[in-house]
Amino acid sequence: MPVSFRLGAFYFASFIGVGLMVAYFPPYLASRGLTPAEIAWVLALPQLARVAAPATWGAIADRSGAQRAIVIVACAANLACYALLPAMTSFVAIASLVAATSLISTAALPLVEAITLHALAGQAGRYGPIRLWGSIGFMAAVLAGGAWLDRHDVRFVPYALLVFATATLGASFALPRSAAHRAPRATRVRLNGSAATLLVSALCMAAAHGTLYAFFTLHLQRLGYSAWLIGFLWMLGVLAEVVVFLYLPALFRRYALSTLLVASAACGVVRFLAIGWAGEWLLVLLAAQVLHAATFGSYHAAAVVAVQRTFAPHAQALGQTLFSSVGYGAGGALGALAAGWAWQAAGPALAFSVSAGAALMGLFFAYPLKRAGL
Repeated sequence: MPVSFRLGAFYFASFIGVGLMVAYFPPYLASRGLTPAEIAWVLALPQLARVAAPATWGAIADRSGAQRAIVIVACAANLACYALLPAMTSFVAIASLVAATSLISTAALPLVEAITLHALAGQAGRYGPIRLWGSIGFMAAVLAGGAWLDRHDVRFVPYALLVFATATLGASFALPRSAAHRAPRATRVRLNGSAATLLVSALCMAAAHGTLYAFFTLHLQRLGYSAWLIGFLWMLGVLAEVVVFLYLPALFRRYALSTLLVASAACGVVRFLAIGWAGEWLLVLLAAQVLHAATFGSYHAAAVVAVQRTFAPHAQALGQTLFSSVGYGAGGALGALAAGWAWQAAGPALAFSVSAGAALMGLFFAYPLKRAGL
């Protein structure tokens, strides 16, 4: 099978599981009798594990050259978690299982990003058409999962997750072996200025999405939007992300990575201010959700390639896992906490303004990358 097919299959299967987790794991936990506070803790555990665990696995992968083997172990951990989950009888048992699994499973995706970029042999534009299969898988999970749960009990969610965890594990065995440089045992990886600036920008952009992921649905419900329209708006954002991944080769040929990062962050400022201050206008919301193509799609793709270019050949796995840890781990956690504080203090306008401010900081830190030649 072509390498692009094998990589796309992994993204597709993996993000089906992500979609099921995001959309249907919270109601499953509620059906098991967990309180809202307990559910919040269970959902926060993978994010907390993501702050430190991926970078540790990345360093091990660079030292050993065993990137694919670690991905396989991470996928197997997910499978074991979903197989054991129905047998857990208390909040403590469920939380302990999720926490232990997350310390291993969070290694998978950033290492696959490193494997993908190495397999593309410098043709970074091909990343988008491969990565879009993850977005397609996410959409399929949300749409098909909702229809399936209309006819089945929510307690079947772990079994659906188990099926796709098995598929992801199978796809992990088909990933190409990495021939990346192994780091000498005595080598210490030091962040250069460009790498550090890029990571801080990524942290800011991940934090900027905190209010969106935590309170977008609640915000729209308060404004009187129907459930189906709220669902459509979520799907519109993911669809826009798919489109930008599809056209990524043309974007990379035409624009520098730093230009894409700065423009994407600027779109984030506009998007979050629009949602927070003009959310009662449907046309404004439609435009804001289309901007997800920039605030996540083009920013994520450009940042992943920029990480590859700013980290040494023997530190590629560490670079991608640091990007995941600092950006989506620490940034996601900070964004969620800031969103909760701002929402409770003054409501959606302040919360989304805080997000816009974080996106502006992401722009501020991305701009110097132009001088670095990215």
